[in-house]
Amino acid sequence: MKSKYKGIIYILCAAFCFALMNVFVRLSGDLPSLQKAFFRNLVALIFALIIIRKDKIKIEWKKGDGKYLFLRALFGTLGVFCNFYAVDHLVLSDASMLNKMSPFFAIVFSYFILKERINLIQLSSVVVALIGCMFIVKPSFSNIDLIPALIGLSGGLCAGIAYTMVRILGKQGVKGPLVVFIFSTFSCLASVPYMLFHYKAMSGIQVVYLLLAGLAAAGGQFGITAAYFHAPAKEISIYDYSQVIFAAIFGFFLFNQVPDAFSFLGYVLICSMAVVMFVYNKKKRMLDKT
Repeated sequence: MKSKYKGIIYILCAAFCFALMNVFVRLSGDLPSLQKAFFRNLVALIFALIIIRKDKIKIEWKKGDGKYLFLRALFGTLGVFCNFYAVDHLVLSDASMLNKMSPFFAIVFSYFILKERINLIQLSSVVVALIGCMFIVKPSFSNIDLIPALIGLSGGLCAGIAYTMVRILGKQGVKGPLVVFIFSTFSCLASVPYMLFHYKAMSGIQVVYLLLAGLAAAGGQFGITAAYFHAPAKEISIYDYSQVIFAAIFGFFLFNQVPDAFSFLGYVLICSMAVVMFVYNKKKRMLDKT
């Protein structure tokens, strides 16, 4: 299978896992967002450590890779904090949509940092997808959820930067499990000061939900890392918007959330652009072979 198609499959699997993670985060109830983030990252850390030991990957990196690992961990952590806050305060599909602004930001940062070229079709697809996003979010200054929405959007920005760092690390040969391990360790340590002073006792079912959120997050984290290792952001990041579709389905069946007509229009626009990108890339590859 071609590397790009592997990237698409990985990113779709990651989108499903992250949507499932948000469901479990929501089900865990009124716990502090940073406390939820700690357990989410703790599970991912354990999984990463198991894989590192199994594959005998050394926890070391070249001198020039350290800054990119740090930036990936920093912005990834901020992205998780912002996303969990949004999930707790917004409709599930809206929170997912704001977080899924990250592919757009990833393309922008890939252009400026990695110097990856963007053609008109790719740019147009991203723009239309963003228009679809506006139909779903329906931004307004009279919106009482404006602050949570802005925090959620900030999470998307941070995730976009983090995924650009993943792309850089992938090009430099840094192993995916090591990237996840460094990120998860950093995130857990960043949550500890808050946990020491603001820890809230949890019920058994809340612990279960957070552990399940961590398992889903681990799947999503490894999926997204593998995706950006296999293909440039400009070719696959738009497929990350599929998380919104998964979130809408979960929201309907689990929380009785029914998106309005504008939201459905947004979903159609986003899915249509995903199809356009897939067909375009397939035809481009066929032409390159001739």
